[in-house]
Amino acid sequence: MNPHIVALTEKIRILEAELEAELAQRRAELRVGLEKGRAFFEEEILRRHRELRTRLSTYVLNARLLVILTAPVIYALIVPLVLLDLFVTIYQAVCFPVYGIPKVSRRDYLVFDRRHLAYLNALEKFNCAYCSYANGLIAYVREIAGRTEQYWCPIKHARRVIGAHPRYASFEDYGDAEGYAKWLKQFQNAKKDRD
Repeated sequence: MNPHIVALTEKIRILEAELEAELAQRRAELRVGLEKGRAFFEEEILRRHRELRTRLSTYVLNARLLVILTAPVIYALIVPLVLLDLFVTIYQAVCFPVYGIPKVSRRDYLVFDRRHLAYLNALEKFNCAYCSYANGLIAYVREIAGRTEQYWCPIKHARRVIGAHPRYASFEDYGDAEGYAKWLKQFQNAKKDRD
């Protein structure tokens, strides 16, 4: 692969680590503790959070009519999301072992920690769980699709891809027939070793 692209990819990884460090520092400023992957607050902070919570009745009564009317449309999306979750999970369970592709851990992508925030009312917690599921699921599906693409066709597109998965940067360049032939030979040799 192009050394400049490798260097840029490494810079992105460094920046992501730096961003995570900044986010951790901000969590510390807000006095958010993490223990065994679970967030917690000191009692004083929890008390203040409860004081700031909007009552459910106030929240609903202050909602705009169009927001209330569109809610069923939003919540109806749960059906295709659950079906996507089911089918993609079955797909990777059946196909990935055959191809020797490491499975994606679903629990790494679906995070439901906002329910512990005392400043959210029940409906806000429900909405947060819904959005966490939808976005986590899409990230989970994206990783499964990315691993599949890496296995079957690790070639970049000619046009720019917005929001490409992390594996995409290591794909062969569009139009680089020699690079693809080299990759294919390495892949076939590795497959023979696996079989």
